[in-house]
Amino acid sequence: MDRLVCGDVGFGKTEVAMRAAFLAVMAGYQVAVIAPTTLLARQHAHNFTERFAGFPIRVGALSRLINSSTAKKVKQELENGTLDIIVGTHALLAKDIHFKNLGLVVIDEEQHFGVKHKEKLKALQSGVHVLTLTATPIPRTLQLSLAGVRHLSVIATPPVDRLAVKTYVMPFDPVVMKEAILREHFRGGQTFVVVPRISYMAEVYEALHTLLPDIKIVQAHGQMPATQLEKIMPSFTAGDYDVLLATSIIESGLDLPAVNTMIVYRADMFGLAALYQLRGRVGRGKQKAYAYLTTDGNLSSNARKSLEVMQKLDSLGAGFMLASHDLDIRGA
Repeated sequence: MDRLVCGDVGFGKTEVAMRAAFLAVMAGYQVAVIAPTTLLARQHAHNFTERFAGFPIRVGALSRLINSSTAKKVKQELENGTLDIIVGTHALLAKDIHFKNLGLVVIDEEQHFGVKHKEKLKALQSGVHVLTLTATPIPRTLQLSLAGVRHLSVIATPPVDRLAVKTYVMPFDPVVMKEAILREHFRGGQTFVVVPRISYMAEVYEALHTLLPDIKIVQAHGQMPATQLEKIMPSFTAGDYDVLLATSIIESGLDLPAVNTMIVYRADMFGLAALYQLRGRVGRGKQKAYAYLTTDGNLSSNARKSLEVMQKLDSLGAGFMLASHDLDIRGA
């Protein structure tokens, strides 16, 4: 089985993966769940462990957030078959990873993995089933699915009480940004501010600190030491900070219902699927959410098309339609 599950951001793809993993483990097989970022792998490991707490299922994790002694033990348990589900990042593709009886591979946020990565995952063991999850399939994957090479399932029903995210495309305006962050703060929520490169973080942090001296801001990016990231994310989730200034490390899968405003700095430097994924990080609770996609005014024709599509497709369940637009813009 090679199936692509295309469901909008927050529509329950992880639930499908959990149930498939449960069935595979109960049938005597091991399951590998691979995610593109350490933060998402960490979240999945926590959710899988919590969900299967009352069952005879052992869940392990592998990523750069796991220390070497624990990682060594996890690899041994995978090889001798005492570990049922392994959740990890690209670390699962290392040469020293061996499974005793792998039956299912779940690839989350498939659009982040290259062709070689995906082929390597399928080659982990012959006859392995592959379940691929994404809200915005890349043109190649969508083409394969539409051509019938892969099976395709679309989850089109949003969760009850879910509201669409109000999206604005505009030049960067400090006054509007200040008002957006304060409005979110006064209604008890938190804000994501996303930059395309680490080099922009100091400049944006300085601007935010000058505009909002009383607002607590914390920074997160992929080059931070693992121990520092491990401290930052739980404290932000607990509400110790009002604003998380981050790179696209937060793009994939994070589920923080308290965050309902997002400001994307230089949105024209992100791809269409990346912007859609980023916007999906807000509006995951019952509150009305807002996304501000800001630019510096100088846009290429493709960037302009992408931002126009983002503003038009702000209804729930637009991920598949957006992927189709991406296929049109970039070509199959």
